[in-house]
Amino acid sequence: MALFESLSDRMNHIFSKLRNKGKLTELEIKQAMREIRVALLEADVNYNVVKDFTARVSEKALGEEILKSLTPAQQIVKIVNDELVALMGSTVQKLAVSDKQPTIYMMCGLQGAGKTTMCGKLAVYLQKQGKKALLVACDIYRPAAIQQLKVVAGKAKTECFEMGQTNPVKIAKGGIDYALKSGYDTVIIDTAGRLHIDEALMNELVTLKKELKPTEILLVVDSMTGQDAVTVADAFNKTLDISGVIMTKLDGDTRGGAALSIKAVTGKPIKFSGTGEKPEDLEPFHPERMASRILGMGDVLTLIEKAQEAFSDDDARRMQQKLKENSFTLEDYLEQLNSIKKMGNINDMVSMIPGLSGKLKGDVQIDEKQIAHTKAIIQSMTVKERRNPDIIKASRRKRIANGSGTTIQEVNQLLKQFAAMKEMMSKMQKGGMKGLRSLKNLKGLF
Repeated sequence: MALFESLSDRMNHIFSKLRNKGKLTELEIKQAMREIRVALLEADVNYNVVKDFTARVSEKALGEEILKSLTPAQQIVKIVNDELVALMGSTVQKLAVSDKQPTIYMMCGLQGAGKTTMCGKLAVYLQKQGKKALLVACDIYRPAAIQQLKVVAGKAKTECFEMGQTNPVKIAKGGIDYALKSGYDTVIIDTAGRLHIDEALMNELVTLKKELKPTEILLVVDSMTGQDAVTVADAFNKTLDISGVIMTKLDGDTRGGAALSIKAVTGKPIKFSGTGEKPEDLEPFHPERMASRILGMGDVLTLIEKAQEAFSDDDARRMQQKLKENSFTLEDYLEQLNSIKKMGNINDMVSMIPGLSGKLKGDVQIDEKQIAHTKAIIQSMTVKERRNPDIIKASRRKRIANGSGTTIQEVNQLLKQFAAMKEMMSKMQKGGMKGLRSLKNLKGLF
């Protein structure tokens, strides 16, 4: 995850200096606090938020029990972790559900933040929870906005209710009536956005809120805009009293300051984060997991959840049996590649493993484009060759290279590294987490 990567590096550097010193003096702790302050500011965290955060951490870190502790560096890491979690909202905030159907979620935000796309992602997320969500097109101003929502609804495998470019309140009420008649228990309303905050936009949203009484008002902000996102959130909250924030593009090259600032500035939690382009790329925002990523401690729970979505229990049992029998083939490997791609960026997954995010950064940087080459090579093999790579001699390698649009050298490299991976998997099966040390052998495999 590009988010927080630079901040995580800085934090790890600061803490490594503390760990190397054993017991700490008050001066050393104050110096570390100054470095943390600079790191947060460079990550585009709001100045007042940084000031309050470092003041709280300093007060706790300079306590007598910390200074006299045998492991003061570990204690300070814990304090920083706890304060980061509190800063981002402490716990994951679930969506409210109305006692009376339908539950209404009113989506708002500026143009370009990804609001319309997020309507579809939220629908997909809710459908996984057993809900039936209808999208309602109330953005009557932006060209092609209604058509875009229809496309989004199609990808989310649901309906889009629209009445053309008429009164937004009339459309919304019509959508709610249609939902009740058609068996939808949830309505997601895509409201109009603007290039900037203006009186006309806010008046329309206030009217919609008054007439519809939505269960939640969710503000969509673009995390790439940094402190502008915080300013936007503050303005919308003061006018609409939003219930939560959805941050888009958290998978992008952003410093993360908005994610660390919004809750402190607005008092409203980040409820979801967009982590990719696909309809299913929406995750509940977990403050404790984000804090772990920032401090380089990984994010095992998210990794497990992604794996559970990508791999069925039957698949897992079958693969476990193959590992025990050492009968893992290139056919199985191709199947695993397809499943792993469902989990997202491979380098991001490696970064979620505790202790590996920083250490393996230089050793394991997997080129995702190479996955396509690897799949092409395997798909150019016969079933017999995939199941028994040992029979792939010179003439077969030449045919496979021609068929996959690659070189004989690339085919040779894949076969060699597949053999190394089988050996590594065998070690992991026997040695558990110790086998992860062999991860560096995966470089180039994909």
